Amino acid sequence: MTYCVGIRLDQGLVFLSDSRTNAGLDAISTFRKMIIYERPGDRFMVMLSAGNLSISQSVREILQVEKLERGGGQEPLTIWNAPSMFDAARVLGSAVRRVYATDGASFKAAGIDFNASMIFGGQIAGEAMRLFLVYSAGNFIEATRETLFFQVGESKYGKPILDRVLTPATELAEAAKCALVSMDSTLKSNLSVGLPLDLLVYREGTFQSEQHVCIDEHNPYFQMIRSTWGQRLREVFEGIEDPQWQPDAAGTGQHPLLASSARYEPMRKIGHPGEKIV
Repeated sequence: MTYCVGIRLDQGLVFLSDSRTNAGLDAISTFRKMIIYERPGDRFMVMLSAGNLSISQSVREILQVEKLERGGGQEPLTIWNAPSMFDAARVLGSAVRRVYATDGASFKAAGIDFNASMIFGGQIAGEAMRLFLVYSAGNFIEATRETLFFQVGESKYGKPILDRVLTPATELAEAAKCALVSMDSTLKSNLSVGLPLDLLVYREGTFQSEQHVCIDEHNPYFQMIRSTWGQRLREVFEGIEDPQWQPDAAGTGQHPLLASSARYEPMRKIGHPGEKIV
């Protein structure tokens, strides 16, 4: 399995991916799931992939040469001449469908789902940054100010921290920290996600990124994240008062668990004397 997250903020974009793939308990491998398409000064794009590895690797290769025909005698669209990130996402969707046209029948015959999803984002000169989630059918949706991030793979463990922390105005460094905490939560709860990680931070209007790092188990910052986050969570948890069923005699209980409620009472079965309960 895998876990990847892409975040779109006012200042830029943050991408994070793990590198573990597995086909069973004794068939674990490491493959990078982040690829960068860059032409300095013109366009900067990043793709993160999850799902069947053979599909995502085929899509990555085809995407570099894929052409999407246009009418009116116009030059076919590629990721290198697309005038917008929307058009580049259309080219990616076309690459996914091309792989399905080639291998879909074989997958079905073998009883294997055609399962792949991609996070695709970046910026092309002349327009704002954009971030897309591309599905295995080649269709896609776009991130908005209300939906700042996309996840693929084992998303449930790392989502709560992203929901609670991120806003459009979040600083890039803080968002990178949030993404790493999200990844650490996933690593803690799911063995199918694993190191090393690829982290990339892109600042709007630069059309290149110098903040790209591969993180392994020896990375000092990530080691600090792993130890500090767990410790601080325990401290916060211990700082929350235990449940009190009702205020004590002195009236010091501020948040009694037993309080009046408009909801119905719990269901009970009342036994009668001598009744045999089966």
